[in-house]
Amino acid sequence: MEKGKFIVFEGLDGSGQSTQISLLEKYLKDKGIKFHTTSEPSGNLLGGLIRAILTKQWKLSNTGIQLLYAADRAHHLESEVWPAMEKGNHVISSRYFFSTFAFGSLDNDLAWLEKINEKFPKPDLVFFIRVSPKECIRRIESSRFRKEFFEEEAKLKKVLSVYDKISKSKKYKNFYTIDGERSVEEIFAEISKIIDKYIK
Repeated sequence: MEKGKFIVFEGLDGSGQSTQISLLEKYLKDKGIKFHTTSEPSGNLLGGLIRAILTKQWKLSNTGIQLLYAADRAHHLESEVWPAMEKGNHVISSRYFFSTFAFGSLDNDLAWLEKINEKFPKPDLVFFIRVSPKECIRRIESSRFRKEFFEEEAKLKKVLSVYDKISKSKKYKNFYTIDGERSVEEIFAEISKIIDKYIK
């Protein structure tokens, strides 16, 4: 059985990742292609602890948070991502270590963040849906009342600058920056064309 590919969606909060992932799910299902969808933080115990920090239910040092992310990622890969890929499923993940680099670098050294994540495999394909912080905040405020920790425009501007730096790096192959300020249909048309190059 051919091993599945690891596909990652990245972007600021409010960039429209969830919408595009849902469209990709339908697209693959209609083609009869096996897939498994997941996200980071994971749905396990460690992921739950991280989500509680993001919604300000408890606190942990910046260093501790990033180590917790790495531990959650290791467990997520071992317990869910790799087993699904071995069964021939293409795994679609909302967020991966790129989010750690972008968001974590607000309070931590980027080189250290890269170091504690260096043993994790690089994904086969990455879609970075690029949307301006101002537009992301507008979308967030129109869709829900409570903001999470990172959903502040000044912080998002810094996060975006790191994503842009990553997108220009030669470290990561098949990293596609997608203009997320177009219509949902236009965005997915671009994504589906790229998907067709990698998945038959």
